[in-house]
Amino acid sequence: MKDLLPEEQLGAFISKYAPEIAAQARAVLAKMRAFLPGAIELVYDNYNALAVGFGTTERTSDTVFSIAVFPRWISLFFLHGTNLADPNHLLKGKGKSARHIVLYGPETLDMPAVQALMVQALKRASPPFDPRRPNRIVIKSVSVKQRSRRPKPL
Repeated sequence: MKDLLPEEQLGAFISKYAPEIAAQARAVLAKMRAFLPGAIELVYDNYNALAVGFGTTERTSDTVFSIAVFPRWISLFFLHGTNLADPNHLLKGKGKSARHIVLYGPETLDMPAVQALMVQALKRASPPFDPRRPNRIVIKSVSVKQRSRRPKPL
């Protein structure tokens, strides 16, 4: 897989999922890319999930958002979400800095309350995103051992 371009590798990672989740992941990625021109996408094909971080540099600490693709759902993470104003109480989690929203489909990203959180987080990006720069994918890590990307039958 090392001979593939990063875009092809990411496509292969997504194709491990059930068709419905894979289609949602592609749609969520397209929406995030449209929202974040100039983003550097940091890809981690981890044990539990496929994670794609969106940042301003290749440093993980400069990542503002990430999506995590699980066998049954996709979550949007705000990596500095503890400081966001969340009047609708959409953000979940108890970590020191990150919060997340489970996406019930790519259309969740279009909800005004979710958009407001994303705009708020985007304004805090340091350094800021440069929309003149092309988006770029960087494969950061691929775990040798991974949980199944397909849900177990209920």
